[in-house]
Amino acid sequence: MNFATLDLNLLRVLDALFRDGSTVKAADRLAMSQSSVSGALSRLRHALGDQLFIRQSNRLVATDYAAGLEAGLREELERLEALLTRPAAFDPQTAEGTFRIAASDFFAELLMPPLGDLLQKSAPHIRAQLVDLVPNDYVASLERRNADIALIPDLALPEWVNREPLFSSPFHVIARAGNPGTAELKDGMHMPMDVFCALHHVLFSPEGNLTAMGDAALNRVGKSRQVAMTVPVFSGVCRAVSESDLIALVPAQLASKVANSFRLCVFEPPMEIDPALIIGIWHKRSDNNPMASWMRRQVFSLMTALDVDT
Repeated sequence: MNFATLDLNLLRVLDALFRDGSTVKAADRLAMSQSSVSGALSRLRHALGDQLFIRQSNRLVATDYAAGLEAGLREELERLEALLTRPAAFDPQTAEGTFRIAASDFFAELLMPPLGDLLQKSAPHIRAQLVDLVPNDYVASLERRNADIALIPDLALPEWVNREPLFSSPFHVIARAGNPGTAELKDGMHMPMDVFCALHHVLFSPEGNLTAMGDAALNRVGKSRQVAMTVPVFSGVCRAVSESDLIALVPAQLASKVANSFRLCVFEPPMEIDPALIIGIWHKRSDNNPMASWMRRQVFSLMTALDVDT
């Protein structure tokens, strides 16, 4: 038998013949004509190399070969039906699964704590995983199923990726409380340009780049800054600032979140920096996945709450 050329509809006919022992009754079950069922049986006999059924009185009796197929065939058809049947209404309280979020460690501070609380109360059997956001690999991670969503700055995307704008993130300057370079400044003030350019900076950059959005803004006004180090995670940036006289430009929401725990002062930057628009992206193939859809709504709702006047 060449399975690649077998018409799988014939297996439904075979199952109906097992159940009913009659081409007439099988035709009724399948809403087919008796001649169509008889024709299907003839093709099955040819494909499988066996008579399959012998007429005994007014009933078809399975051959030994066919009888050996009956239970397994029914099990496989039921499994296939279950595979192709759309799931029942999604209930987060009973749903089980894993949802992977590709994002920087910014979201370990801003997303994962409230998401953990939400899942514990509303979906206790769903596991959320924050996975590394590999630079320049955002879209590929969705394609390879390494992530269910990615939280990234806005950029051009292929047509098979969906996007949802989440929040705009301005930038603030952070310095440790007691940094002598900012001793004359009060928390929340605009940092003077000469102070900003004189102090050494730690820069968030997973790739190790020595320039970022802040440098483009400085270039527009004919200024530059001194980058002393780069760190691939925001937590490392904040830690370096808190234990040195370095300063850093970080997303305003993050600065507000960690200022107390890291004992940081937060200042407005001296130049205008366009806020970064953060978006959520996902593969269109999961548009109708009930758990993925529910999780996207929860994550995106938590993230849009960050779009406030900071």
